[in-house]
Amino acid sequence: MPEKILLILKIYVILPSMKRIGIIGGGFSGGMTAVQLVKQASIPMEIIIIDPSTQPLRGAAYASYSNKHLLNVVTAKMSAFQNDPDHFLDWVMQQNNYRNKDRQLISGAFLPRNCYGDYLDTIWQETIALAAEKAIVITWLNQTVINLSHAEKGFEIQLSQGETILVERCVISTGNLPPRNPTVPEVENLTKPFYFQNPWKADAVSNCTSSLPVLIIGNGLTMVDTVIGLREKGFRGKIIAVSPHGFNILPHRHNGMRYDAINLELEGSKSLQELVGIVNRHVKAVREFGISAEPVVDAIRPHFRRLWQHLSVEEKSLFMSRLRHLWGVARHRIPLHVHDKIQQQRLEGKLQVCSGKILHLKKNEFGLTVTYLDKREDATKEIHVSRVINCTGPETDLSKADGHFLKDCLSQGMIVQDPLRLGIVADIHSFEIIDANGRRQKDLFTLGSLLKGELWESTAVNELRQQAEALATRLLSR
Repeated sequence: MPEKILLILKIYVILPSMKRIGIIGGGFSGGMTAVQLVKQASIPMEIIIIDPSTQPLRGAAYASYSNKHLLNVVTAKMSAFQNDPDHFLDWVMQQNNYRNKDRQLISGAFLPRNCYGDYLDTIWQETIALAAEKAIVITWLNQTVINLSHAEKGFEIQLSQGETILVERCVISTGNLPPRNPTVPEVENLTKPFYFQNPWKADAVSNCTSSLPVLIIGNGLTMVDTVIGLREKGFRGKIIAVSPHGFNILPHRHNGMRYDAINLELEGSKSLQELVGIVNRHVKAVREFGISAEPVVDAIRPHFRRLWQHLSVEEKSLFMSRLRHLWGVARHRIPLHVHDKIQQQRLEGKLQVCSGKILHLKKNEFGLTVTYLDKREDATKEIHVSRVINCTGPETDLSKADGHFLKDCLSQGMIVQDPLRLGIVADIHSFEIIDANGRRQKDLFTLGSLLKGELWESTAVNELRQQAEALATRLLSR
């Protein structure tokens, strides 16, 4: 980011006459909320964004340590603005690496996540310039929040470097937490370079020179990125991945194919049993023509947030225990050539995938001794590895988020989690957070992954850009 923009972001001024909006978290959700506020605003204001990162909008997803980490959605569907669907594609076609490429080819390609991050940088720079024209002050505080509390007129935010700021309205957009530690007692005593809880940081895959294998806990998209990262950083040893279900990530096999035959059957509310029956019928129908289930799942997705809201708590719980994994596999697919590389690693014996559960992690002279239950063979096994990388996915239970200000908010009743502890309870139309007494807090809002319990599908760019625009409209209307 240009130096002069960094200087603008570091300005911290007190303008009592201006409305002050605080945004905790400057990744895609929080950053795009700020972008939309600037775009839509007709009066001066102050927007304060608190985030430990120095890269607005990128978050962990688009500030990757590797240029080989790819988007799992094609270029044509990744615009940051829902009313300008070609915005990202148009930007890409102006870049040196793509200027002379075929536009149709690029529209259906899976580009590097860092390329998307560069696109977001451009949006942010344009936002800073527009804010200056509108007399809107944007303050980026490169810190973490350690406490959030109600004040006489708004909210008091206590920061990690000792400052306390007051805002009239506050948006919580903290994004994903690191994965939950495995439920083994020894993990509390494990530190780097033996155990890495956060797989999205470069140190998780760096400086791995041991001849011993590396163990990855989890077999989802993050596992794929971690394998790619380890190889890119020079690790040539064996990689072992353990998860309850084993490896069954799917590639994008029918890219761009539409399947609309299911739409009429999804109108109105449905029970979980009805939904399963509808899906099974249509999956069977497409398989008769040699087509796998992915287009059916893609057709359901626009309806799923509405359908999810009509399910009972018992049905949602049943979905989580019986169907969540299947839905995740069908929903979160990877580019075909990346899938081929992972499969080649398996065929060559460089990547071993196990269906099992970690039982013990103990330090030894050279690394860690891992004891795990191999579910396929129903046997307890022991392996020696140089490090363990946790790729089990983000923690959603805030009661387990030690040291995070949201855990304190939870204990104070300022926020409350949904029954499945996927996120926090909020009004999905106004984005107002609901407290432990069931009251809407008129100036406290959330969006993004924290709405997963309310919407289930609330993590992809398509959902987040809509939420950011709607939330900005709501903030300005007040």
